[in-house]
Amino acid sequence: MHKIIPFFMVLLLSTLPLQAMPDDAILKKMIGRMLVVGFDDATIDAQSTIVKELQNYELGGVILFDRFYRDRERTKNISSPAQLRELTKQLKHYATKPLLISIDQEGGRVARLKARDGFKETPSAFALSKMSLEQTKEVYTHMAEMLKEHGINCDFGPVVDLALNPENRVIYKLERSYGKESETVAQYATVFIDALRGKGVISVLKHFPGHGSSLGDSHEGFVDVTQTWSEKELEPYQKLIDANSVSMIMSAHVYNAKLDDTYPATLSYAINTQLLRKKMHYTGVLISDDLQMEAIAKYYTLKDTVTLAINSGIDMLLFGNQLSKTKTDEIVETILAQVKNGAIPLERIIQANERIANLTF
Repeated sequence: MHKIIPFFMVLLLSTLPLQAMPDDAILKKMIGRMLVVGFDDATIDAQSTIVKELQNYELGGVILFDRFYRDRERTKNISSPAQLRELTKQLKHYATKPLLISIDQEGGRVARLKARDGFKETPSAFALSKMSLEQTKEVYTHMAEMLKEHGINCDFGPVVDLALNPENRVIYKLERSYGKESETVAQYATVFIDALRGKGVISVLKHFPGHGSSLGDSHEGFVDVTQTWSEKELEPYQKLIDANSVSMIMSAHVYNAKLDDTYPATLSYAINTQLLRKKMHYTGVLISDDLQMEAIAKYYTLKDTVTLAINSGIDMLLFGNQLSKTKTDEIVETILAQVKNGAIPLERIIQANERIANLTF
């Protein structure tokens, strides 16, 4: 197992007082560690943009997709087992720090490793909820082996949203939930987490504080769950946090006036720090859902998005580069300027880097 402990972080934390501003080169790398980005290539070399970004900013992670969002016939990062193994091998070769190589592999409809491309199919969460926990363990163990074999060390799953709304087309109708009872969801999610952990793959619970009661799709715009959400949706998270099973949690772009009457969850200090950190006692990494989804991008500038997200308690910012394109240079420079002018406290950058450094895989 490897710990992500950047050498510059060791020096910084041991030799600098919190109020001392590091030079730009160090600060850009600290910001880079907080980014997970998508890119367009199925093969890379020393001249590829993603390679230059990995080396210039020591990125925390990348996210891989099988097809382009707006052109499902066009291959993006994944076309076959052999191709994927070579791509992840090259990513690790060019990265100067341990790198999260992540995908969405839940099973069922949400799977980047598909049978059509030569990978073993995994059933949906709903399908598995009809099987025993022992059978589910076998399924997820095979999935974990497949992820490890192909160089994937971070999976954006399991979904712990409750299947509360039959009209919900992003969770319920896609069979992404294990059920409507928190105990059932927590049990099956634990099998997912344990199977992946056994193969050195990090799991990411999603979508906090609950997307299962929603009607809308945050890919497409504003989603308000104020009238449908209940505290019951926090229960799977609390059970798994209490069991010390959680390395990473993904925020949802849902608006919930019961918890914050101003900001959606991804940008909410009340939700990400006061609720998740202080009340629920979560100490691991919190990653945003894709910040290019319309629920965020349509209403907030890049500067406001990264500032609010980081200040709310988000440790890693996800830019999938599927729904739109945002250059990593622009993201880093925007955050850098906000840190230097005091809009984002340096302490938040240091804190996020410390949490990321504690990830093991």
